[in-house]
Amino acid sequence: LVLTVAAVAFETLAIATVLPAVVEELGGLHLYGWAFSAFLLTQLVAIVIAGLVADQRGPGLPFAVGVILFAAGLLVGGLAPSMLVLIAGRALQGLGGGAISAIAYVGIGRGYPEEARPRMLALLSTAWVVPGLVGPALSGLIAEGFGWRAVFLALAPLPLLTGVLAFPQLRAMPAGTPAPDARSRTISAVVLAGGAGLFLAGLGNGQLLPALIMVIVGLVLLVPALRRLLPPGTLRAAPGLPATIASMGLLNLAFFGVDVFVPLTLVEVRGSTVAVAGIALTAATMAWSAGSWVQARTAKQVSRRAMTRVGIVLLAVSFLLMMAVLFPTVPLPVGIVGWGIAGLGMGLAYTTLSLAMLELAEPGQEGEGSASLNLAAVLGSGFGAGIGGAFVALLSQEGESLTQALLVQDVVMLSVAALAFVAARGLPGLLPREVDSHAVR
Repeated sequence: LVLTVAAVAFETLAIATVLPAVVEELGGLHLYGWAFSAFLLTQLVAIVIAGLVADQRGPGLPFAVGVILFAAGLLVGGLAPSMLVLIAGRALQGLGGGAISAIAYVGIGRGYPEEARPRMLALLSTAWVVPGLVGPALSGLIAEGFGWRAVFLALAPLPLLTGVLAFPQLRAMPAGTPAPDARSRTISAVVLAGGAGLFLAGLGNGQLLPALIMVIVGLVLLVPALRRLLPPGTLRAAPGLPATIASMGLLNLAFFGVDVFVPLTLVEVRGSTVAVAGIALTAATMAWSAGSWVQARTAKQVSRRAMTRVGIVLLAVSFLLMMAVLFPTVPLPVGIVGWGIAGLGMGLAYTTLSLAMLELAEPGQEGEGSASLNLAAVLGSGFGAGIGGAFVALLSQEGESLTQALLVQDVVMLSVAALAFVAARGLPGLLPREVDSHAVR
């Protein structure tokens, strides 16, 4: 399972690293954000479906389908003759990656006792270590030496090979307790993805009336579907599981709203190579893993609320450093260090929220809880990339510089991080052993 997640990690880091080279060959800078949003919007549909099927029939089937779709998407992306076809390939990858990520949490929830879950979540985060060490820099070197297509095509066999190893164990795991509204939730996930896509397309449309119509219709579809898919109270960050899921969505919106544009910042604004941009992503990934292990070692000493807020504060500091790097007087290594701090913050906060979800979910419904948490994370990531892509497209149409567009994006994401800090007030503020004794009383 860890190897399969590592395959997804390689792809995620690779596309973020080589996308400036893709745009240089295929064009379509105005579609930059969609290379990420297409992946993330289809991913959220797959997350919901995979979680529900795992509760109904066990995790084996959705895992196998996810692996096949992910590999097929890599082939389509590697052979893409245009930016639109590449985005279609990314959509296929999102379907596969969503199923794989949802099943990873289900496997940990059902396959390990409660005391082992913090270590297993940290181990799952460690699946990003090797990709984080070599993935961005290696993909950058491959793109410069053999072309960016080689990055996609070389990765295609990897998920199939690792999936064969994980499938027998996942197939043997039992089903859980199916949600009574499984069919309606699946329909809601499709409506949610469509509404989110319309909303993001409207933000990037330069014509006022069509943009306004798309944004309004998108919200009309999106908000009710989101209410049906997430636990009651999530949109207002009610204490407990709703606040956990809301915090995860805002955390990912803020982080990935900056992360997907780090290579663009370093390559297009500061003139570095694609390989150097990959080093910044490597620093973030390694620090993320380190933060996950710190969380695992301190899970019984620090409350979920405190640990999450520490991670969010580190994220805000990193955003300020990335804004500074947009100016030529600031040394380029500040960007690498700054994005490493962002990774550390995510390692602390993301893993803490994942653990809180497993602790707060009803027994036998880990699949539904995992699906809700992943849905919030993916939707937040998609909106982060989409909002940034809209700023780049709109300001480019108006003749503004890329530097200004990225600066606006960073300021917006800093505000989102502040909202995440507020939402985290609904997380458990007691130490785990104090929570347990309180529940007994």
